[in-house]
Amino acid sequence: MNFFSNNFGTPCNVEFELDNCQNRKTIEVTQDKGKTEKLFVFIGNEPVSGKVSINIKEKTKKIEHTGIRVEFVGQIELFYDRGNHYEFTSLVRELAPAGELTENKTFSYDFSNVEKQYESYNGTNVRLRYFVRLTIGRSFASNIVKEYDIWVINFVKPPESNSNIKMEVGIEDCLHIEFEYNKSKYHLKDVIIGKIYFLLVRIKIKYMEIALIKRESTGSGPNVFNESETLTKFEIMDGAPVRGESIPVRLFLSVFDLTPTYRSVHNKFSVKYFLNLALVDEDDKKYFKQQEITLWRRGVAKPGLPGSNNNNNNTSNTNNTNTPQQKVTESQNEVPEPENNSSDESD
Repeated sequence: MNFFSNNFGTPCNVEFELDNCQNRKTIEVTQDKGKTEKLFVFIGNEPVSGKVSINIKEKTKKIEHTGIRVEFVGQIELFYDRGNHYEFTSLVRELAPAGELTENKTFSYDFSNVEKQYESYNGTNVRLRYFVRLTIGRSFASNIVKEYDIWVINFVKPPESNSNIKMEVGIEDCLHIEFEYNKSKYHLKDVIIGKIYFLLVRIKIKYMEIALIKRESTGSGPNVFNESETLTKFEIMDGAPVRGESIPVRLFLSVFDLTPTYRSVHNKFSVKYFLNLALVDEDDKKYFKQQEITLWRRGVAKPGLPGSNNNNNNTSNTNNTNTPQQKVTESQNEVPEPENNSSDESD
């Protein structure tokens, strides 16, 4: 069992207690104003149950109320639209009818069949939360409200098809390269393996680098906000290549704090990942090609057990899938645009 308490500056304190949390994993989440909080991790549609205690303060004789209820809520908060919260899941349990609280009281709650179709997410411009909310209604004063967050992740099966990515790009009569990545979909602990082939080199290349970029899109229609973050960037070649040269690429994803790819979550936001290949010539012109990859969270043999994802490195990658499918097509002779600014992309 685990207890969390909070002083409201109101006639009572509220304590939440979750069931079956002795061995449950926790995650540190940065909340508003840089404050971090440890949240319990729930997998898929695990039940959320426990107790909530209302402890009346010493100087309070009684609390008159219009009813006490507890809710389980899934909610999306857009930071540029803080006045509006979008609830996609809401279940209510009435704990007590209108009356008076004259002593400490403990209530049990159980949300056994609640659907948690989306994962929790704490991004740059958007947050997706799941929380239990206690409300003590009052007629002649503001309601007493306490929220307690949990963190939800969803395991999925490996993609049914996972073809490699192979493209040829170039500048006519100047540069012709071919790059190949071993897969188009990667789990969060995977390794990206690829090769860059130089088929024609008639410009003086100074170096080549690769970057992993996360792009968060919020809103819809004309009100879409895109926020890109360079998660890592490193040089994979220094000096001028020659025709026929091959440059290997190997990128370990496990060292980064990644989420799966999210596509149009409740029509409010998306999160996508891209590999950005950039070449810089002696005139400091940058030529680049960006390729989207799909990330997914690999499941385990017994996903109902908290903490069971410790052994997910042994999971096979050959089963069916319910992850978003992305069709990868070849694009030949696509010309990357030169970029005159030679400075690195900002994080």
